[in-house]
Amino acid sequence: MVEFALQAFLTLFVLIDPIGLIPLFLALVGTRSYEEQKRIALRSTLVAGVLVLAFALLGGIILHYLDISLEALKVAGGLLLFKIALDMINAQLERETDEEHAESQARADISVFPLAIPLIAGPGTLAGVLILAGTAPSGIGGFVLVLGMAAMVLFLTYWSLRAALKFSSSLGRTGINVITRVLGILLAALAVQYIADGVRVLLELS
Repeated sequence: MVEFALQAFLTLFVLIDPIGLIPLFLALVGTRSYEEQKRIALRSTLVAGVLVLAFALLGGIILHYLDISLEALKVAGGLLLFKIALDMINAQLERETDEEHAESQARADISVFPLAIPLIAGPGTLAGVLILAGTAPSGIGGFVLVLGMAAMVLFLTYWSLRAALKFSSSLGRTGINVITRVLGILLAALAVQYIADGVRVLLELS
């Protein structure tokens, strides 16, 4: 059981990648107030936790019922991420006036999309939870253990995002804008990789 717990923790830690999320998180929340950034960090990890729990319980049933593959989820998530990446590169997340900026920030709740899904609880994470839950030993005890390891990784994710906010204030608006565009390119590449991985498997199955 201890060996399985360690395996589940390491698997989910690699899939969620709390450290790798930091630059994308900072780029997405960089123009918001510090208090709002903290709320987004908390909300996104909580929403991701609910998604992981729901998917562990019902994901396999729902996907089977709707005849949707995890590869199709990867392609869909990649397309949505690519749209966000284009907005970051073209600076469409900015507005000319403070009023327009405040209005746009109120409308765009990035804690659910793209932070909670697909960046934190992405297709890889959801697939990993399904596989771990299916291979867990000791029935319900193993299932609870998988959820416990997922909760631990999400807790570490939240605190890594909170810690990263301490360093973002020293970048300034110009620094954040530059980083946002650079990371937009990286996010676009990640989106293309999601799409390519999904399409490759779908073509092999066809």
